[in-house]
Amino acid sequence: MGSAGRTAVCRLLLSLAIAAVVALDGCAPKPQTTAGRPAFRVALLTPGPVSDAGWNASAFEGLQLIKSRLGAETAMVQTTSPADFDDAFRDFASRGFNLIFANGFEYTDAAIQAGRDFPHTYFIVSSGSRSSANVASVSFALEQATYTEGVLAGAMSKTGIAGAIGGIELPAIKLTFEGFRLGFASVRPSGHVLISYTGSFEDVGAAKEAALAEISRGADFLIHNADAAGLGVLQAAQERHVYVFGAYRNQNVVATQATLASAVVDVPDAFLKIATEVKAGTFHPGMLTFGMRDNMVKVVFNPQLRDQIPAAAMERVKLAEQGIVSGTIKLPELPVAKSP
Repeated sequence: MGSAGRTAVCRLLLSLAIAAVVALDGCAPKPQTTAGRPAFRVALLTPGPVSDAGWNASAFEGLQLIKSRLGAETAMVQTTSPADFDDAFRDFASRGFNLIFANGFEYTDAAIQAGRDFPHTYFIVSSGSRSSANVASVSFALEQATYTEGVLAGAMSKTGIAGAIGGIELPAIKLTFEGFRLGFASVRPSGHVLISYTGSFEDVGAAKEAALAEISRGADFLIHNADAAGLGVLQAAQERHVYVFGAYRNQNVVATQATLASAVVDVPDAFLKIATEVKAGTFHPGMLTFGMRDNMVKVVFNPQLRDQIPAAAMERVKLAEQGIVSGTIKLPELPVAKSP
């Protein structure tokens, strides 16, 4: 079979997969009605499994919250390659979905294209770089939390070396590590933050090996931004008895003897806020950012390890948080492309 034939088959399989998810969720090809009103329908695209205990799991929690709070009909699909993005968007939009969340920077271009052809559907891209009349980007200033974690690591590190492990080298991920580096340097100007990328959000083994390599180079604090693969970083930290920070969700319960704190973003509440406004007809697309000031980004400490943090170090963390909220501490931001 030629490449064109294989592409057609892959697209057919993706459409069938989406249709199966929709059917299992009780959705029909045409919007149903409740008391004479069109049903509110919300879909989610993820680039990885929702079992990652992090980035995609938070998005799925948001979808579930929308379903329970707003009575929405919901469906989701995990895309496996960029070729799937456009097909998934168009499949859901043509089925009458009012709102489609796409959980990743990489969906931006496909969302802009689909938005032009489906002007009555809203497309929301997590960590996107563009917006339009019906496409919005929602970003979480995780770098604010990782900055404060960097301050803590700098205050507590015995080696003056920390490590960061990422999946794919995307701008949003680089920004979280830059926040951590700046926080670390504010306390340890002569310190060093090792940074490595595995090229995968799902390869737990590769992330663990990268973490072990950084530990062998002296890192006694680790941070990750690798989705499901980040579990390997947590495992390495616990095995080698160094501290680690969780990402996106509260991962303090994953490696309880090593995870000092987690940089947590409240994706579910942010998704619910957007969906509520879309349903009410009051939503205004744009470049949306949530942070510490909105109480949607925070550092959650592990109660089992809280007593290992010196009072002076905790005071530095509090001052850093206050500086970020007040605006006296300013961090780099993602570049924003002009709307079409």
